[in-house]
Amino acid sequence: MKLHELQPNEGSKKSRKRVGRGISAGQGKTAGRGTKGDGSRAGGGTRLYHQGGNLPFFRRLPFKRGFVPLNRTLYNEVNLDRLEEFAAGSDVTPYTLEEARLLRKPELPVAVLGRGEINVALKVRAHRVSENAKAKIEAAGGSVEILPLE
Repeated sequence: MKLHELQPNEGSKKSRKRVGRGISAGQGKTAGRGTKGDGSRAGGGTRLYHQGGNLPFFRRLPFKRGFVPLNRTLYNEVNLDRLEEFAAGSDVTPYTLEEARLLRKPELPVAVLGRGEINVALKVRAHRVSENAKAKIEAAGGSVEILPLE
């Protein structure tokens, strides 16, 4: 292969649209700019932040209270009443919860919450455990281990 034989890939180069060259070209007369209005003439167009009569975004901001943190951690929430199906003395880990089909999104960390009662001693390993859930698990003779977030 020589330098003069090099060519761009098929379809990678597209010729520009030549507007305003007569009606037969398909982009004649107003050349795709519409009739009159802000964008119809050279140098025209709206200013930055123009929103066509809507209340501009930066003026709407004071009415939008609160915010959602970008780096928040979402959890799979599992309540104690869902752990009743585990046998006494068994390990409850994110893996065993996934096998029992108790997690909606297995890739997310697990949080154990305190709704319901638990009567069997379980070894619970989760990324987060509420104080109420921890107290109920330990009262039933089980143990709680907090896993690190990856």
